[in-house]
Amino acid sequence: MAATLRTYLALVRFSHTVFALPFAVMAALVAVAWGGDGGMVATQPSTWLRPAAGILVCMVAARTAAMAFNRLVDRAIDAANPRTASRHLPRGDVTTAQVLALVVGSSLVFVAGTLLFLPNWLPVALSLPVLAWLLGYSYAKRFTSLAHLWLGAALGLAPVAAWIALRGATVVRDPADILPAAVLGLAVTTWVAGFDIIYACQDAVFDAAHGLHSVPARIGVPRALARARWLHVATLILLAALPLVVPSLGAIFWVAWGVIAALLIWEHSLVRADDLSRVNEAFFTANAVIGLVLLAAIAADLWA
Repeated sequence: MAATLRTYLALVRFSHTVFALPFAVMAALVAVAWGGDGGMVATQPSTWLRPAAGILVCMVAARTAAMAFNRLVDRAIDAANPRTASRHLPRGDVTTAQVLALVVGSSLVFVAGTLLFLPNWLPVALSLPVLAWLLGYSYAKRFTSLAHLWLGAALGLAPVAAWIALRGATVVRDPADILPAAVLGLAVTTWVAGFDIIYACQDAVFDAAHGLHSVPARIGVPRALARARWLHVATLILLAALPLVVPSLGAIFWVAWGVIAALLIWEHSLVRADDLSRVNEAFFTANAVIGLVLLAAIAADLWA
């Protein structure tokens, strides 16, 4: 059983949940601190348990469903690509039926998890459209090089969804209430799209030869890396705009912003068009830290 569990966790890269979960949590912290009478939870810790459980369950289940579906849909592509031929499905560690069961089970858990936010009905109503967007990403590279932005938007939904889950009544009455989460969601979208372009540079030749759409396959690795840099500049601009809509963010946030800027600069310094050997270091190390640094800073500024 333990070996099977380890296989499933590796299949969906469970550790990568750290990329999106901190942004859902930081949006939840801002949503609670925002006040007003439309939030699901008050500032008392005793009221946090059910919505916190809902955010955690929905985040983990949605990401698991999306990642497992991606592995299922891409199994033939992964088998043909030397870089990915050793993944679990091409290697035969799991069967298509097992992965399909994981997709279905995780999807059902995600939808059920939205019930934890009742009487706020918005998460339940939006659960299937959100799930369709998350799963639909797996087909995007077959017809558009905007697949990187699609993935970015999928992760960018995390803070927006958390905000709606906690402040649904207020959002319905005043759509402008969602502005802090929207700014954060756009920052996540550009951040993820940028590092996904960097990661896709490894498969530029393969994607072009097999008719798959990616920015590196369409315009070449040097120009793709430039696009990634501009997307990360946009990320920093959007994060810099966050204190304009969340005035309680202060000095600690700006220190974190500087750390994130340094991490992004370091990430891009690791990757060159003629040397992609350090892509994984750039992808996993820098990006795992960014969300955690920002979460810690926002929590400190809001609740210190």
